[in-house]
Amino acid sequence: MIYREAGQFKTSYLEDGQIFPIRQDRIAVALLLLIAFVVIPLAATPYFFSAILIPFLILSLAALGLNILTGYAGQLSLGTAAFMAVGAFASYNFMLRVEGMPVLLAFVLGGICAAAVGIVFGLPSLRIRGFYLAASTLATQFFVVWCLTKVPWFTNYSSSGVITAQQVEILGFTFDTPARKYLLVLSIVCLLALAAKNMVRSTVGRSWMAVRDMDVAAEVIGFRLMRTKLTAFAVSSFYCGVAGALYAYCYLGTVEPEAYNLDLSFRILFMIIIGGVGSILGSFLGAGFIVLLPILLSFIVHATGLPNQVTSNLELMVFGALIIFFLIVEPHGLARLWQIGKEKLRLWPFPH
Repeated sequence: MIYREAGQFKTSYLEDGQIFPIRQDRIAVALLLLIAFVVIPLAATPYFFSAILIPFLILSLAALGLNILTGYAGQLSLGTAAFMAVGAFASYNFMLRVEGMPVLLAFVLGGICAAAVGIVFGLPSLRIRGFYLAASTLATQFFVVWCLTKVPWFTNYSSSGVITAQQVEILGFTFDTPARKYLLVLSIVCLLALAAKNMVRSTVGRSWMAVRDMDVAAEVIGFRLMRTKLTAFAVSSFYCGVAGALYAYCYLGTVEPEAYNLDLSFRILFMIIIGGVGSILGSFLGAGFIVLLPILLSFIVHATGLPNQVTSNLELMVFGALIIFFLIVEPHGLARLWQIGKEKLRLWPFPH
């Protein structure tokens, strides 16, 4: 009875096509945004912003980009960190070499550069699929990191390859504290998540899902495979590129190739597996799980008196066990468990 939509009538197509058609969902999202934008900035500590909230939001955005490609379009990718690196280094170079470049425009241009690279490396998807496509995108990861390391122009001829990111300033307002960086990242992530939610309900999103389910049948009924697949690569890479720029400017404070290694690509892949493939909410749930799990394991290790060396090995073992668990028990991840809970609330307190 708590989550019952009885009595909520739609009197127009506009109401019926809302992103959140159920009143309880709209109230929950409004409360969540109120807490995120008002309560947390007033109550959280700098450590909470820097160590938990900011990386959670940035990795959620990267996972959302991968989910668009893998979850909705069915194209497996292992090069997410490479597209993030392209976005970060492109944003850095735009701000460095174009005088007066606004930082938000640099982030957008960095995302566009990542989208262009995504289209180029998405071309093999027109001929190959599955593990072969994964190997192709894995080559993207190695190639991009190699270019950023070996071509000194990208790092402004830095001898160490590690460069300090420029100060983030928007309309004369400097984002130099963890709380301000958190609000900037939160605003960008909310905007792009809303755009993604709308996109997957549009003709573009339906074409992605048709190709994911059966590309031959999708082509027969009129969807153009080349345009559909490359659009998915472009949009996914754009999201990852913006996430990479935010990762450098609002979290690390430096722009360095080693920050975008293969391990980061696998972590983001684990996020959508645990959170839920083909789900906007699953991207956030998976990122929250992956970000909070090492902190929880570290607390358990310290509480039980185990050596610190156990933490890293325990984290890898738990990650592996959870991936196997979700693949066997609930392939759709935490998002599916949340959906099942909502279905039960619709019938509660009556039996199934």
